[in-house]
Amino acid sequence: MSTKKKILIIDDDPDTLTYFSSLLEDEGYETKTVENGELGLVALKTWTPDLITLDVTMPEMSGIKFYRTLKEAEQTKAIPIIIITGVSGEFEKFISTRKQVPPPDGYLAKPIDQGRLLEQVHKLLNVSAV
Repeated sequence: MSTKKKILIIDDDPDTLTYFSSLLEDEGYETKTVENGELGLVALKTWTPDLITLDVTMPEMSGIKFYRTLKEAEQTKAIPIIIITGVSGEFEKFISTRKQVPPPDGYLAKPIDQGRLLEQVHKLLNVSAV
């Protein structure tokens, strides 16, 4: 990759942030991590990612509210988002049927399967695995 693809990782668990950023940086991506949706919105003012991984259950601003905010804004609605959550499979059905916003580009349940995460990231960013 000549220009590194950028990934914004939003999760309130510091271990998850470290794990995802290490995993994705090892694959050649540039990452930025933030602990909640509000900080995610702040980061987007100065840094435009090619993809976002988003936890759902977080303090300050939930992943749902962040997702809706992003998908409703003209300048950010095209950024692919992989929703990552410990919440049950029913949640995937729920978020995918909302009328106000399109379904997420990717969806993974915690605990994360490393291979599936990388597979979704590579697919959404049109990158062949290293």
